Amino acid sequence: MIGSHAKMPKNTPNKDMAVNVYSTNVTSENLSRHDMLAWVNDCLASQFSKIEELCTGAAYCQFMDMLFPNSVPIKRVKFRTNLEHEYIQNFKILQAGFKKMSVDKIIPVDKLIKGRFQDNFEFLQWFKKFFDANYDGQEYDALAQRNHVKLGSGGPGSHTGSGVGSSSNELHTMHRQKLISHAHSHSQQQQHQHSSHAQSTHQPHPPLVSNGRSSSMRGRTVVSKVPPRTNNATPPNRMTAGTTGAVKKNDAVTAQTNQQIEELSNQVRPELDIMDMRLNLEGLEKERDFYFSKLRDIEILCQEADEAEPAQLVQKILDILYATEDGFAPPDDAPPEDEEY
Repeated sequence: MIGSHAKMPKNTPNKDMAVNVYSTNVTSENLSRHDMLAWVNDCLASQFSKIEELCTGAAYCQFMDMLFPNSVPIKRVKFRTNLEHEYIQNFKILQAGFKKMSVDKIIPVDKLIKGRFQDNFEFLQWFKKFFDANYDGQEYDALAQRNHVKLGSGGPGSHTGSGVGSSSNELHTMHRQKLISHAHSHSQQQQHQHSSHAQSTHQPHPPLVSNGRSSSMRGRTVVSKVPPRTNNATPPNRMTAGTTGAVKKNDAVTAQTNQQIEELSNQVRPELDIMDMRLNLEGLEKERDFYFSKLRDIEILCQEADEAEPAQLVQKILDILYATEDGFAPPDDAPPEDEEY
């Protein structure tokens, strides 16, 4: 049984060759994503919360170290990363381990690093079959082998991502929505206060009621006096004046609210512009490092190539690496003597 505190015996002999497995729709086991994730977390003492987090490749590198000790340089694996070029570096380590142990599987790195569920789930299903075919039951302390580094987003202080700059973009969007929502709610609150004040000022007065008084006259029947007709309606000119005043006051409140919204927007805009520029800069730096790492790996491969390898192919790769744009010359190149200016 694999446990997080069980230590692997020292001087364990390395296997020379792995048992290859070929997964098809017929041979694949029908394990759910939750079962597969629980298996990974149990074996590696990790806290993965979803299949997509396996896109870093770190878990598979440690599985190889568990199955075939010393097949991968475990200290070079990036266990805590959200950078795409470091995902690629982890999968390069895994592919080198596959080659060392004669594993035929080709790793679809370009699909896995994008962090999509289906691609990572299919690869995990294959790896589970590969693990079952090669695991010999030896105890393995996964946490100690990676120097007690947390693995997976379930642990505190984790950093995961499905692509370059995805976490920063989410924070940027949330921050922008929070600022805009604050400005909008502030303006609505002031407009509601001014509207309530205007309504309370212009409420109509209660109608006046006249009580008729009865009087007696000599030799006549008692007749109640008809009260004088009272017109409680507001004169047209007064109503028009009051309505116009309320409209003007509401217009003034609206103008003031719009001005406050614009002032808040002007205060927020520089901060958003700085955040946009920072995100663009981070993206460019990551892209630069990614492609530089690619070119550097190709250069080292060509420089360390054996003499038995095709020299022409190596030379063509070097020509591509060192090619420059038309018309460009290095600073130390002197112009031809017969060139006229």
